[in-house]
Amino acid sequence: MISRRTLIGTAGATLALAACGNGVGGNGAPTIDARVDETRNYLFNRYPGTRELAQKSYGVLYMPLVTEAGLGIGGAFGRGALRIKDATVDYYSAAKATIGFQIGAQQYAHALFFMTQDALSEFRSSQGWAAGADLKYAIPDQGGSIGKDTTEIAPVIALVFGQSGFIAGATLSGTKYTRIIP
Repeated sequence: MISRRTLIGTAGATLALAACGNGVGGNGAPTIDARVDETRNYLFNRYPGTRELAQKSYGVLYMPLVTEAGLGIGGAFGRGALRIKDATVDYYSAAKATIGFQIGAQQYAHALFFMTQDALSEFRSSQGWAAGADLKYAIPDQGGSIGKDTTEIAPVIALVFGQSGFIAGATLSGTKYTRIIP
């Protein structure tokens, strides 16, 4: 049986290590760009259909590493870059707070494909854009066959991939994206 003190201590240590592993202190622009390049290449090689999706999109926000941890109260944090025509135009952080039945920690990557100019403009002009109802999830297994029906349905398509660790689910609902200066 695990004591409450041990469980709380472990959760605190997990959150601290998650923040360190995410490179919270020292994520300059060159580091973020290098991670985005690796993430984009992984995505295109692992899920070939995403290359065409990126070409059809008005912009793609790549979040190479999001660290999420929780024990009743949890959160997630990551940094990435918005690319338009494969050139970085802005840097963003993603943050999420959760409360409820949860325990564990995980890391994952995700990409948001902006399929309309309006969706991209709204994202870029907002003070802090929150992922919500206008987001359509693509399942990683569909990455090789994301088709016309997917790209015509939603102004923003989210693909979550590369999960490691254990926590129930990896969704972007409630995640707030904020422009940063690395």
